[in-house]
Amino acid sequence: MDSTLQGPTRSRSGRRLPAWLRGAPGRVLGLAVVVVLVVVLAVSCGGGRDSATAVPVLGDGPDAGVEGVRAASERTGGTLRVVTGDVDSLDPQVSYQPGVWNLMRLYTRTLVTYSSEPGSTAELVPDLATDTGTTDDGGLTWTFTLREGARFENGRAITSRDVKYGIERSFASDVVVGGPTYVVGLLDDPANPYAGPYQDEDPARLGLASVQTPDDLTIVFRLRYAEPDFPHVLALPASSPVPVENDTGAGYGGDPVSSGPYAVTTVDPETGIVLDRNPQWDPASDVLRTALPDRVVVRTGLSQLERDQALLAGSADVDVSGTGVHPATSSRLAEGGGGEVPLADRVDDVTSGAVRMLALPTDVAPMDDANCRAAVAAAVDRGAVQETVGGADNAVRTSQLWPRAVVGGPEEPDPGPDPGAARAALAACGRPDGFSTVLAVPDAQASIDVAEEVADQLGAVGIDVEVRPLPAAGFYATDVGSPDNVARNGYGVVLVTWRADFPTPGSFLVPLADGRSVSDPGNTNYARLTDPALSGLVDAARAAPDPGAAVSGWRELATAARATDAYVPLVEARVQLLAGQRLHNGVVMQPYAGYDLATAGVR
Repeated sequence: MDSTLQGPTRSRSGRRLPAWLRGAPGRVLGLAVVVVLVVVLAVSCGGGRDSATAVPVLGDGPDAGVEGVRAASERTGGTLRVVTGDVDSLDPQVSYQPGVWNLMRLYTRTLVTYSSEPGSTAELVPDLATDTGTTDDGGLTWTFTLREGARFENGRAITSRDVKYGIERSFASDVVVGGPTYVVGLLDDPANPYAGPYQDEDPARLGLASVQTPDDLTIVFRLRYAEPDFPHVLALPASSPVPVENDTGAGYGGDPVSSGPYAVTTVDPETGIVLDRNPQWDPASDVLRTALPDRVVVRTGLSQLERDQALLAGSADVDVSGTGVHPATSSRLAEGGGGEVPLADRVDDVTSGAVRMLALPTDVAPMDDANCRAAVAAAVDRGAVQETVGGADNAVRTSQLWPRAVVGGPEEPDPGPDPGAARAALAACGRPDGFSTVLAVPDAQASIDVAEEVADQLGAVGIDVEVRPLPAAGFYATDVGSPDNVARNGYGVVLVTWRADFPTPGSFLVPLADGRSVSDPGNTNYARLTDPALSGLVDAARAAPDPGAAVSGWRELATAARATDAYVPLVEARVQLLAGQRLHNGVVMQPYAGYDLATAGVR
């Protein structure tokens, strides 16, 4: 790492604030002396003046950061103290954790990224590029132009070839392991697969043929099939630029090169991750990031309860894990308390996009009969499932294949259980006395509790369910991610939680309902919906002439897939975000279910 980055750089000239913050007066609403609650663990993420506990608590009221800004301020300086759980990797092409993706907004830039405007954080905006991409053929070819002035921390200008090289790293599955591979499916040639840059022997380094860089500022992508959501793929950190001269392969995550306002200067399991200012960052080339703190310190490996306790104690400012607070903390929040500023005034409540559902594999008897599937769907009591997962504070009932934060979905009827309809469906499928099946579930207590509740509900109409816990580590990848394994073991019901990587209907629906998405292993079409009519609806939605028609097409697909009863949605998780006492500019980043680090500041 560049020696100039071993300590914080405090130059603040030319810093650009987002439109919603420029000209806003600094304010501290709801001041109160901190009342020490119950602190089992105090986590110190910084020293000196930043670790003081007697700090006025900033309230602003419940959900202040969902559609607005929590404790807006232009103040610069200080140390932002972040807590999280385990971090999979700091390598942008390797990480597959939304909380880490949020952290990467500080040191990784992409052609496009998510907006920091309150209430609009699911929308894409230009980042390294001058716009969100252009396509003249319905999403088959995409062209981007890079803005000038962006540099890596080593001082070299970022070019289109750096973006291409970063994307090429995802193709090196023997070196870069674990990250999203959307670009592989969209850009690779099955007849002549690209093996990644580490096996590229071409001295001219032509690399991946489907990505062209005619000059330093232009990059053109030629996809295998039209994909209107392709800009969302490019918003993933996996599509960020990497300088080839600094790439250390599998070890790159230990010292990633910054293209943003901060650079990683320390990575230590005990002291955490430290990010200091990147002196090569030019705010004139970055209209999104405010870079208010002088330093960001991240404590990793903390449990959910430990993170909550650090926020309550005043020794942490923000939790980026994306999991919200622990159920025990939720109960505390509901009880009130917190002195002059109630704890509830520091909470933002959002749905996470993670939908827990039953998948009924259509190639496993008796779920190969639509009437047997209908019997399961009619017997389910979503209200009881909601109570099992902690009530309305932790989940919202849903019967649709559509996350609530994504606009344009089908109307939610919120049906209750209908035992009469369930018994009629059993008779229609030739099993009036019911049948036996196996419900596969991850071996985690919360999931087992839901599975046992569902088993009791189905048992009431004559469906005998064996709840079979499977090792959580391999549940999605090899157990239920292998169609052959599911069929071989007779898993007639699978309890899954599905969350899309992008806040779009296509990203949520295609992996579940497009028969062409079935794979082994790693299958996400858990119900094995292979109806060509559903795949046709996918193609029609992708080919829609305008966004409104596209949403209508995806809604038609969601309705048709739900009508098969191959998926029975139950609940969508809710996340309660607790703001630290000193957190300023708290804007809820919906795609990452946390406060946006790109604009966060401290008192």
